[in-house]
Amino acid sequence: MTRTTTAEGQGNTGSDEPLLRLRGVKKHFPVQSSALIRGEQEYVHAVDGVDLDVRRGETLGLVGETGCGKSTLARCIARLYDLTEGTIELDGRDISTLSRREMRPLRREIQMIFQDPYGSLNPRRRVGSIIGEPFAIHDIGSRRERKKQVQELMELVGLNPEHYNRFPADFSGGQRQRIGAARALALKPKMLVCDEPVSALDVSIQAQLINLLADLQDELGLTYVFITHDLSVVRHISDRIAVMYLGKVMEVAPVEELFETSRHPYTRALLSALPLPDPDLADRREQIILVGDMPTPVHPPSGCRFHTRCPKAQPDCAEVVPPLEKAKDDDSADHLTACLYPMDPDERLSRARATVADSEIVADDSALGGVS
Repeated sequence: MTRTTTAEGQGNTGSDEPLLRLRGVKKHFPVQSSALIRGEQEYVHAVDGVDLDVRRGETLGLVGETGCGKSTLARCIARLYDLTEGTIELDGRDISTLSRREMRPLRREIQMIFQDPYGSLNPRRRVGSIIGEPFAIHDIGSRRERKKQVQELMELVGLNPEHYNRFPADFSGGQRQRIGAARALALKPKMLVCDEPVSALDVSIQAQLINLLADLQDELGLTYVFITHDLSVVRHISDRIAVMYLGKVMEVAPVEELFETSRHPYTRALLSALPLPDPDLADRREQIILVGDMPTPVHPPSGCRFHTRCPKAQPDCAEVVPPLEKAKDDDSADHLTACLYPMDPDERLSRARATVADSEIVADDSALGGVS
């Protein structure tokens, strides 16, 4: 499938007003540590100040390495986690402080497809009961009407309606993920949060499920937040992509603009690891290997979160938190980057590293009064 996008990089949304708006979203988890002995509570800064808009009818891809906060942000969006700070607006309504009782009617507007097709389904319940549970919770229809609706949903996602009374163990991983999709679609939501829905599946089954999600979006007018670590998948299905690192959004842009003119060094490093089918192109492409490991989210770095591993890092990168804003004049209005020194399309990080190293030597010589 090829995404159809406008010149601004947004999908055929029909409205400029975002369906979902995140402002300053934070989620911190308390941890048990030796600091408790000293009376100090430490926290994992899983999501630490995220601003994002999701437009109606589009697919926003969310990517980043393991531990960057993608899944935590997904659960915050679906209000499975309470926020530490910030606001989430769904269709113009602030849902960030609503209680469980107040959220119940809004559950019909936003649903979630989970990563694990095995752990997300109750193995002791029949498939018809699992898919029909949303109808029972919201007291929709009679028993006969619910069965008919469930069978229609099973047919919609490519399952045999005659398998209504089977257990999850009777289905393959791809079929179980289709069951999860049918359950999420039961209440006709406006938005689906897909938390790595294809990562546990074989490649051929991944393609089937991705094409299914694309067809359902076109048919039902759905809006997706699609979370994955697979850049090939997110390029195929997304209208825009947001790149996360250590709890923050580093860059967000229309999909082709991100792949062709990425500005953030971290984004450039991620893209350099993407396999290319053409060996000649792969040989000519710069291979970027980041030094060091991702810092601990319990004590994240000051300033730019990426400065401890960034080849372009300067002294002020450790002091200033870069805002997420338009980096270059020729970027589209939808291309935002959180970097004090954004990259040019033909710039190479290997040369940037050498330049930084030379400047550090000059700085050291200056501090010593030029004595060698």
